[in-house]
Amino acid sequence: MSFTRQSLPTLPEVWVISPEVLPDARGLFFESWHAAKFAELGLDVVFVQDNHSISGAGVLRGLHYQLPPAAQGKLVRAVVGEIFDVAVDLRRSSATFGRWAGRRLSAENREMLWIPPGFAHGFYVLGDGAEVVYKCTVDYSPEHDRTLRWNDPDLEIEWPLAADARPSLSDKDLGGASLHAAELFP
Repeated sequence: MSFTRQSLPTLPEVWVISPEVLPDARGLFFESWHAAKFAELGLDVVFVQDNHSISGAGVLRGLHYQLPPAAQGKLVRAVVGEIFDVAVDLRRSSATFGRWAGRRLSAENREMLWIPPGFAHGFYVLGDGAEVVYKCTVDYSPEHDRTLRWNDPDLEIEWPLAADARPSLSDKDLGGASLHAAELFP
């Protein structure tokens, strides 16, 4: 079994990882994580925490990140339904600072998105609902946890919302900071 890796054009450090899928008359099989094979792709990390998020139609979660020393890398995939997954570069020293990239992840396409430390992450549920599983390189740390405003006009994220639709947001996400007011990475 193997995996392929593709960089997203606007954020080359954010990767789409696709597994080899083996279908047969009974269904299908694929590996969703294999440390040695991911290391061959250039993703040689240790994951310490898995999270499972269940969300209804129209839910938007994010944009979340953790500051150093608790900055997280995340490997994200939808196991039920479909999401529009977004990463935003928050590293001031980066040539891509403030840029975003988005990708549709679904149970059907089985793609995963690697979001390295230094990036904010969020997703919007497409359809009736979704379940998202993501692996993290660092434990959740409430004191380092931050939220960036999902609709910051300086980011110009093109969320695939229906005309005049407002996403369902948590209080935490409603209170996200703008890019210019947020605590960021060097």
